[in-house]
Order: sequence, then structure tokens, then C-alpha cells
Amino acid sequence: MQKTLTMQFLSGKFENFDVREISDLRTREQEAFIIEVTEGPEIAKQVLEEYLGFKLNEENSSLEFTGSNLSENFYNQLRIAVIIAFILMSIVIFIIFKTFIPSIAVILSAFADIVMSLALVNFLGIKISAAGIVAFLMLIGYSVDSDILLTTNVIKRREHSLNNRILSAFKTGITMTLTSLSAVVVSLIIVSSLSNTLSQIFTILTIGLSFDLLNTWVTTVGILKLYARKKGIE
Repeated sequence: MQKTLTMQFLSGKFENFDVREISDLRTREQEAFIIEVTEGPEIAKQVLEEYLGFKLNEENSSLEFTGSNLSENFYNQLRIAVIIAFILMSIVIFIIFKTFIPSIAVILSAFADIVMSLALVNFLGIKISAAGIVAFLMLIGYSVDSDILLTTNVIKRREHSLNNRILSAFKTGITMTLTSLSAVVVSLIIVSSLSNTLSQIFTILTIGLSFDLLNTWVTTVGILKLYARKKGIE
């Protein structure tokens, strides 16, 4: 209720703002607010003092200002980190499998997870913060594990028939992904009202892992099965 009233007041004062609650994880008792605005610190302080009805000082508040250049550089570095992580992941995949099409299938699946997740996040109107970019970095790792398992079973193992190897990889991979997805969803439910940062991370991971189920067990399986049969791998 307090957060709603705060947002109603700020909506008439600031063009762009974000209000986040800080609560005790154990008792869920509200302890403070984090308010982000695009205006300068003095204007923000004046408006908040008007709303709260008392002066803000070092004892009852903390005021931080980040210039646009610093913020832009920070986000650029995070975006570069995502690109570098993806490139390094691609190199490792090529080293592991040493064949073009299976390696490309794994990389395309991870790329599709990121692009599809980014599209849905944008459609939902979620403003991606630094936490969101970190979530996409985590998603790269989550995306490739089941793809590597599947590709290894199809290309490198020959103990059973192709379909049996795919089924074996599916049982293990779907268990891995659903376990991770369940943990992320439960975490999202717990922290949704407590931490905007963690909420954004878990939301993006939930979306990405859901897309990964489709991309791995439909698209990647189809590509690898066609490749295996073309190469006589049965």
C-alpha cells in the first residue's frame, strides 16, 4: 500500500522513476525504499522531503548519483561481457565436437534462447538493468548443458540405437532443466516482493529455460538426427 501511494505521488513529479521495497527476507517486514529517478540529486531530495515531511540526512537516508557517461560505459561493458562469453562458449563447443553442424546446432540453440528471451522481455515491457544482463550471462551456461549432453549422446556414443540415445539424453536433460526451472520459479515467487534485482534475474531465467526446452528438444534434436543419418551414425 505504501509503495502504491509513493508511486502515485512520484508520478506527478518525475517523468521516469522506479520504486523498490527492501524487506527482511525472514519476517518480510518492510525496512526501506530504493527510489531511482533520472533527475538530479538536489531535485530528487527536495521532492522526497516534500513527500516524507522531514529533512533527509546521512542518518535516515543515502543519496547516490551516477552520471550518464558512467552508466552507459557500465552497460556497454556488460554487453561486451555477454558477447565475449558467447564467443568463448562457441570456441569450447567447436573444440569438444570438432565437427561443424553439431557445434553450430548447440550454438544456435543457445543463441535462440537469448534472442527469444530478450524479445519476450521487451514485449512484457521489462526494463533490463545490470541484473538482467547478468541473467543472460547465466542463461548461456544453462542453455548449453543439455545441448552438450544431447550432442555427445548422438555423435560420440554408439552403444545403442540413435533413437535410444536421444531418448536417454532426453530423460537426463529434461530432468536437469525442469529441476533448474522449478528452483528458479520457487525463488522468483519468494523474492518477487522483496528484491527487484533478484526478481528480474529469476524472471529472465524462467523465460530462458522455458524456451530452452523447445529449442533443445525440438530444433536441436531435429538437426542432429538429420546429420547423424546423413553421416550413417545409427
